Amino acid sequence: MVKKKIVALSTYLSELAVHGIQEKKGEDIVRLDLKNIHTSVADYFIIASANSATQVKAIADSVEKEIYKATQADPRHKEGFESADWIILDYFDVVVHIFKTEKRHFYGIEELWGDAESTNYQSA
Repeated sequence: MVKKKIVALSTYLSELAVHGIQEKKGEDIVRLDLKNIHTSVADYFIIASANSATQVKAIADSVEKEIYKATQADPRHKEGFESADWIILDYFDVVVHIFKTEKRHFYGIEELWGDAESTNYQSA
């Protein structure tokens, strides 16, 4: 008998998002686990940086493609494609934030969720 590991959907989506970011060489990839924070709006925030608006858009497209390919799910909401300084992809329990590097430092989103468990990932 083959045993299969059961993973929560939000954890799986977060892993797909990280993979999509890595595929386009996103930098400083962080997954914030918000499940134990009672005031949080999601289970996970995925945060990454890119050096240009073009790369921000490419990363966002890659995340959407990876998640859709595996689950046929589209984001509930997305915004920021016009300026591509900060694109948000909202998958209910997983929210992906892709920043141009200088905008990420300006907004300091990781500090807002300082109580969250943090996992850092390397670019592919």
